[in-house]
Amino acid sequence: MEWVKEHWWILIILFMVGLLVNVYKDLKRVDVKKYLDNKPKLPPHRDFNDKWDDEEDDWPKKK
Repeated sequence: MEWVKEHWWILIILFMVGLLVNVYKDLKRVDVKKYLDNKPKLPPHRDFNDKWDDEEDDWPKKK
């Protein structure tokens, strides 16, 4: 147990390396071309920024 108290950081590094290896393996399995062919359609974009400017401007008008 004394070894674990002194070298706990090595266990964390091994865990992170294992995690990165698994992520790399999973990403290698993704077929980008197949996904792009069967990509779901996105709903139309709704932009509500035009609604905040409906009121008259408070700036004085130039003559």
